[in-house]
Amino acid sequence: MTLGELPDYPWDNLAPYVERAKSHPDGAVDLSIGSPVDPTPEIVRTALREHADAHSYPTTIGTPEARDAVVEWFARSRGVTGLGRANTMLTVGSKEFVATAAFFLRLGAGDTVVYPARAYPTYEIGAVFAGAAGFSGDDPASWPASTKLIWLNSPGNPDGRVLGVDELRAAVERARELGAIIVNDECYAELGWGEWSGERIPSILDDRVTGGDLTNILACSSLSKRSNLAGYRAAYIAGDASLIERLLVARKHAGLIVPAPVQAAVATALGDDEHAREQYHRYRRRREVLLPALQSWGLRIEHSEAGLYLWGTTGHDSWTTIGALADLGIIGGPGVFYGDAGAQYVRISLTATDAQIAEAARRLIAANADQSVHAQ
Repeated sequence: MTLGELPDYPWDNLAPYVERAKSHPDGAVDLSIGSPVDPTPEIVRTALREHADAHSYPTTIGTPEARDAVVEWFARSRGVTGLGRANTMLTVGSKEFVATAAFFLRLGAGDTVVYPARAYPTYEIGAVFAGAAGFSGDDPASWPASTKLIWLNSPGNPDGRVLGVDELRAAVERARELGAIIVNDECYAELGWGEWSGERIPSILDDRVTGGDLTNILACSSLSKRSNLAGYRAAYIAGDASLIERLLVARKHAGLIVPAPVQAAVATALGDDEHAREQYHRYRRRREVLLPALQSWGLRIEHSEAGLYLWGTTGHDSWTTIGALADLGIIGGPGVFYGDAGAQYVRISLTATDAQIAEAARRLIAANADQSVHAQ
């Protein structure tokens, strides 16, 4: 794929199924997109209001207060110590960083960008923007010699897969063999379920992974999910200070600056864990309602041990399952949007209200009952 051959935005292909779901007598329940539906915490909104007099240009790297909050959050919530302000920078949401990093790091023809087999499409688009080749693969041994940038995504979107310390370390060791930069997208790191409930999901910046050497290693994360700040476009990166300096120079030229009131909101949100815990438990309750209902309907859930999605298959292709859900008035996300490895899967989001989740579960359970009656 080249810049002149960018594909249509994949979600546009879902439109006929959205209309099909909307024709359900009781209306549609949209479980396709991971956009938060719960309120932005008042403490964060107050910070935004109090810093609304933003007459001066903000800094591209971020205020000292915001970067200190990133450092303190990594130490407190992720077990990553030893970071300082020079190891952090704010970004305008995490998607723009994923899309622009390869270009700003000056990758180009002859270089390869690696990303997971089941991956958010923007990793590949970032390679296209840079004029580099993309390579989809989870096995470090398969990563080609031309690799210059590696994207990990743990916990993963769409599949909720978590990479343990040993897996992260193996990826870092392979990156070092290749002389490549490696970045872990860690946006869902505080949303662990099952065996990860109450356990810290490992960061790529963990000393057990890096051996204390952050050279060519970055983590990126976002407040969209943790703090319901998707509309603020509030995110950050941390890791190798020299890499951050390289990126900073390019981002200054491009004018990619987080607005000053949002920078204040970042500092406040990262400094407050209580609202994040409350949001975690909202998602936990929704997951406990929706997971068994999907399983009873016939969706085999795989991975999904962290994050905001349930990833599963009925054994049919994505569109067949999406159509069956649409007949129930439920809009899901086609797994094929995330690469060929997702062609028989769907992604179901937990980002709907309690009432919507309960209604989706009711329809799924009723449909399963109807199927049982017809089978007799």
